[in-house]
Amino acid sequence: MDLAYVWFLIVGFLFVGYFVLDGFDFGVGMSLPFIGKDNTDRRVLINTIGPVWDLNETWLIVAGAALFAAFPIWYGTLFSGFYLALLVILLALIVRGVSFEYRHQGKGEQWTNWFDWMIVVGSALPALLWGVAFANIIQGVPIDETGNYAGTFFTLLNPYGLLGGLTTLMLFFTHGVIFVTLKTDGELKARAKALVTRSTGITVAVAASFLLWTAWQHRDIDHLPVLLGLSAAAAVFLIAAWVLNMVGREGWAFTTMALTIVFAVGAILAALYPNVMPSSIDPAYSLTIENASSTEYTLTVMTWIALFSLPLVMAYQGWTYWVFRKRVTRDSIPVGASH
Repeated sequence: MDLAYVWFLIVGFLFVGYFVLDGFDFGVGMSLPFIGKDNTDRRVLINTIGPVWDLNETWLIVAGAALFAAFPIWYGTLFSGFYLALLVILLALIVRGVSFEYRHQGKGEQWTNWFDWMIVVGSALPALLWGVAFANIIQGVPIDETGNYAGTFFTLLNPYGLLGGLTTLMLFFTHGVIFVTLKTDGELKARAKALVTRSTGITVAVAASFLLWTAWQHRDIDHLPVLLGLSAAAAVFLIAAWVLNMVGREGWAFTTMALTIVFAVGAILAALYPNVMPSSIDPAYSLTIENASSTEYTLTVMTWIALFSLPLVMAYQGWTYWVFRKRVTRDSIPVGASH
């Protein structure tokens, strides 16, 4: 297999890892006003992701770096055309990170509530805009003969793009609330479990609509059975997550929800293949895996680096999750403390 296609899969894998890991971070952040009845509850929720949220975001950095090195033309067109959406995502991530650190400074209830809402917004905006961005990529965007994006930010806010954004928003929200059931106990866990039951129904409806629309748009591609198979697998795992949550199998529910995101992103990549950014102006202007990739020498060097570095990164992250595997409870929050 040509190394360009290998790196298309590697970049896809890195974004899958980012969406699975930072996805539940976003979900936990968005859940604060729904299941956090007081400051102690909200502190428990934040502490469930406290040791790992910044580590999860490194997947985005690695994915962006791999995209820049392996597909510089794709990277250039994407970041120049989607710069406003990506800037909003970056600012939201900064605001969220700052809020995690500053909400505990003990300057009063209003101060804490303000930063809590910044966490909610800083989690919801990336969850929405990542879906909008990827939906537009697979639908096709106005790329001219020079390879430049010819649209505006508002071009991205079309019905299909917004449905894609709502899909990732609900997938990440449900993923995060399931994570809360896995990491907490008592009344907080019970509220999270009940919320999963309600949110999964909305998630199924939204995600099914998006994947069916995607399949219809790409009904003429040769590998349509692959797209349909991946979409069906995502639907099955999403329903399985709902059932497992109902019967109290939180670990398996979290695993199947993660697999839902894996197969959903796989369906998106299948719809995109062999393009990386289709042009809605003229298919001849589309960026493909072959015409947007780096040289063979560059990809060869990158492949050797990835063979050594990726297993180490994954092993370290797995070890981190093992160390912080225990549940977080209200009793673990010191009485009278502000964080």
